[in-house]
Amino acid sequence: MQRQQQLKNWLQSLAPTASFTLAPASADASFRRYFRATYADSSTKIIMDAPPQHEDCKPFLHAGTLFEQAGAHVPHVYAQDLEQGFLLLSDLGNTTYLQALDNSSAAGLYGAATDALIKIQLASKAGALPLYDDALLRRELNLFPEWYITKHLGVTLSDKQTAKLEEVFLRILKNNLAQPNVYVHRDYHSRNLMVIADNNPGIIDFQDAVYGPITYDLASLFKDAYVHWEEADIMDWLIHYWEKARKAGLPVLADFGEFYRDYEMMGVQRHIKVLGIFARLYHRDGKDGYLKDMPLVMDYLRRAAARYIDLKPLINLLDELEPQIKHKDFRP
Repeated sequence: MQRQQQLKNWLQSLAPTASFTLAPASADASFRRYFRATYADSSTKIIMDAPPQHEDCKPFLHAGTLFEQAGAHVPHVYAQDLEQGFLLLSDLGNTTYLQALDNSSAAGLYGAATDALIKIQLASKAGALPLYDDALLRRELNLFPEWYITKHLGVTLSDKQTAKLEEVFLRILKNNLAQPNVYVHRDYHSRNLMVIADNNPGIIDFQDAVYGPITYDLASLFKDAYVHWEEADIMDWLIHYWEKARKAGLPVLADFGEFYRDYEMMGVQRHIKVLGIFARLYHRDGKDGYLKDMPLVMDYLRRAAARYIDLKPLINLLDELEPQIKHKDFRP
């Protein structure tokens, strides 16, 4: 309550004569919370509450500036107080892609999402964002044995299994690091894209943006942990992106088959990481809401791994873990 009073006082200080009501807008997996201020004239703004002892607003502000300059629709920053951890932002509404996507809307919404992604990628400059380097990619992969296998499944890998997993990790990293680099949102999916009338989509939650592999955000978008599509539909949307990206001059591979393989390998890296993160959110942070999404993520991982000989050791390991996976992957 004290924190919310601080927020109200700050908001009042920005417009002493304005009256407003405050209501929760959303929360995420971090310590950030969001509130919607509704003013007497019915206009609204969003306040990000990011306690400075837990969250740093500067990466959000920096990435938001880069993306806004690129022509993407991100929340505009009207005011900021980094000492208290408050930002006053434009309101991108209540409707996420996750809520709006269906068989009739998907092609149009994903087309808009890839158009926005291309704008962001075209603006890319080396050194403007942290590099998605070997160390960071590997830290993410290591969440899988630490939190998913050991903590969530309760399995201790043998030396042979550990060696096989390491072998696969090296192959994944080799592919990921060889891809052309662009700006990467890093969570470009249906919960972080808002349906808006002007310059759709509205894009949020980009504070972890990096400079890294060009297929990463596509893997986030089309191999979404929260919504499932038939692979034929995804292939169609991905080809449309690839055609638009080539026409725009982005450094996508000229052979679609090779580009698709890069996308698949990037998806494998992401899903290995996501399984670790979802397990950590449950076991460390007490958030069980993500457990129900694990089976879909595992399905993406298995389907991709089964298609490539380089990933056969991963399939073998997942087969060995299958009894524990079936038991543990669902909400308790």
